[in-house]
Amino acid sequence: MSRSHDDLPRALRHPIPGVTRRDCLKTTAALAATALASGCGASPSATHSAARTANHRSMDMTYDAIIVGGGPGGLAAALTLGRACREVLLCDAGTPRNAAATHIHNFVTRDGTPPAEFRQIGRAQLAPYTTVEVRDTRVEAIDGEPGAFEVKTAAGLVRARRVVLATGMIDGTIDIPGFAEAWGGSIFQCPYCHGWEVRGRRWGYLTLGLEGIQHGFPAMLRGWSEDVVVFTHAAVDVPAEQAEALSRAGVRIEPRPIAKLVHEKGRMTHVEFTDGSRMALEVLYAHPPQRQVGVVDRLGLELDPMGFVKVDPMTRQTSRAGIYAAGDLTSRAQGAIFAAATGSHAAAMLNHDLSMAALRDTAAP
Repeated sequence: MSRSHDDLPRALRHPIPGVTRRDCLKTTAALAATALASGCGASPSATHSAARTANHRSMDMTYDAIIVGGGPGGLAAALTLGRACREVLLCDAGTPRNAAATHIHNFVTRDGTPPAEFRQIGRAQLAPYTTVEVRDTRVEAIDGEPGAFEVKTAAGLVRARRVVLATGMIDGTIDIPGFAEAWGGSIFQCPYCHGWEVRGRRWGYLTLGLEGIQHGFPAMLRGWSEDVVVFTHAAVDVPAEQAEALSRAGVRIEPRPIAKLVHEKGRMTHVEFTDGSRMALEVLYAHPPQRQVGVVDRLGLELDPMGFVKVDPMTRQTSRAGIYAAGDLTSRAQGAIFAAATGSHAAAMLNHDLSMAALRDTAAP
């Protein structure tokens, strides 16, 4: 097939002085051979991939990577692998974890962006990378081993050499009337994500145990508000030493059991106690229980004591070879920018793993 001038590599269209066209052709051929060996431009088992587009993929192809989850972590992983010329399928079930949030904050260049808009931008920026395909489908099961994973989706079975989990977590609720209704509107998890807009008001922290207190979470909230109250809901006994430390930091402890959280369309106004008394409160922080999504849970991956997927800190590979994880499912340090960073990290390590595997294969007799 003939090629137009614009289809030629830049070096052939605008030769370097002193370098012949033959030299450029030799260089281009060498680069193409290197690309095929490392996976750039075409996957090792599908050299015809250049003839495909993201919307017209062979149904029997094996992707270099399948990414499960289309939030910040998954989008970042797809971008990194797309820029590495890898054949990628991003599967998004369409149920974002931060659906209750109105804006994403603390993400440089995207501060204040609505979550849905953030995803639209992310997908639009994947469009130029024709080796990246996005499908709105749920992943139901993952089986296999490195080089031969089988991923069952709601749309059918697909295969991949590696898998990236970026599924987030499922947030539970706390059994207090009004909690679920105010979640995401005036009840938050992260002050970095939602603190600036409500700074200076009376803040509460509903603790389910001593861990948050021991790690200094309520004392940290004092950076945004001088009026911070810890609600123990008559379920947590704070040791005297820690109570005194909180008092010195200007944090009060309220031990009475809560009857309900009074709100107006999700915006809290008061806490009502079981004795009938009330306390004005507009902002509450809490860390309700979380659990892994079903597809992750069924993989039987090693978890840490808090229930997060354990990953190698260098490679972000899970306890199961060939499966990587990024974002909220791996840490309590949760936020869009953290998820995006770990998504890029996991993708880069996955790409390196595939490159090394190809190198070993070509070196074999």
